[in-house]
Amino acid sequence: MPKSDAPEKNFKKKSILIEKMKFLEKYYPVLLAFLSFLYSIYLWFTGNQMEGIYVGLWPVTILAFAIAIRQRRNDDKNPEA
Repeated sequence: MPKSDAPEKNFKKKSILIEKMKFLEKYYPVLLAFLSFLYSIYLWFTGNQMEGIYVGLWPVTILAFAIAIRQRRNDDKNPEA
C-alpha cells in the first residue's frame, strides 16, 4: 500500500467513527429505554413481579428526560424570545 493511501484510510475510519457517535448521541435514550424494558421483562418472568413493575417504569422516565433535555438544547441553540 502506498503511503499516500494511509491518510485517506484514517480519514475514512474517523468519518465512520463520527457517524457512529452521532447515531449514539441521537438514539442512546431509546437504546437505554429498550434495555430497561428487556430487564423489566426478565425480572417479571423470573418471579420478581414487583421489581419488574418498578423497572418497567424506567423506559418512560428515560424517554421523558431525554425529550426534556433535547428540548432545552434546542431552546439554547435557537433563542427567539
